[in-house]
Amino acid sequence: MTTLLPRRARIVSPTSIVQLEYSPHPLPKPEPTGPRAWTRFVLLSDTHAHTFPVPDGDVLLHSGDLTRRGTFRDLRRTLDWLCALPHPIKIIIAGNRDFSLDREWYDANWEQTGSADKVATWEPPDPISELLTGPRAVAAHIVYLRDQEYKFQVRPGGREWTVYGSPQSPNFGARVRAFGYDAADAEAIVSSFPTTDILLTHGPPHGVLDRTTKATLAGCPALAARLAALRPRLHVFGHIHEARGAYVHLWEGAARPSAQVVDAADEAVAAGAQTVFVNAATFPAGPNAPRTGVGGPVVVDLLE
Repeated sequence: MTTLLPRRARIVSPTSIVQLEYSPHPLPKPEPTGPRAWTRFVLLSDTHAHTFPVPDGDVLLHSGDLTRRGTFRDLRRTLDWLCALPHPIKIIIAGNRDFSLDREWYDANWEQTGSADKVATWEPPDPISELLTGPRAVAAHIVYLRDQEYKFQVRPGGREWTVYGSPQSPNFGARVRAFGYDAADAEAIVSSFPTTDILLTHGPPHGVLDRTTKATLAGCPALAARLAALRPRLHVFGHIHEARGAYVHLWEGAARPSAQVVDAADEAVAAGAQTVFVNAATFPAGPNAPRTGVGGPVVVDLLE
């Protein structure tokens, strides 16, 4: 059964601090705990070519839907914004709306990527790839992952973190979906995800921050089942805008993660092996939509 939890503004455990709501002033970073320092992750998803202020941090993670319709213009706007941000490490993946980044799908389906008021135009791949992996992106410390692992340190002698990023998410009957997979292929796809500190996917696992405005759970069951073996420290996703929120799952004696968000409250979590789940959709819909329309980045501090 899916657990209904308060929509937490702040979640604290001995090894993690999650902040979904905070002052616009600089957030104080936790003091080191003995020899162990804290690493600050700033989490984004589903920005759809919008730009807005972003808190400072050690690592910026973006879990896809960088654009509205996958166009070069949208992607350039997003990359201009990301390149200008001061975070020393910025790790991004694509999402189902980033049509042109899935070239096999795009070249076969580009005519479907138009909108009611704009006819689609095929766009060449080289300028788009240059935005993501060219010299400017490299100089701005942007790392683009497509079913890849990346390792990094935020300070000399500090912990080496591993992150695995995948843009793939289930089709579930959708007609226009880049990086999509059918239910029959799900287990084979997620079984390739390695053990990692940070898992970055576009779509959520089934039952975790995936409830739609139609009260359905849109996450991937195969991904939810795989998490018991992976147990990342942090799992970041988006895609289901209305389910923006965070949940800290304690693995000791716990079944498969299963939680949704309904109200606002702070929360403290006991010690133990845990995964911080964050649906970082920046533009929440439905009952969780803020008055400004922008949910803002989620800030997560993890103890090294």
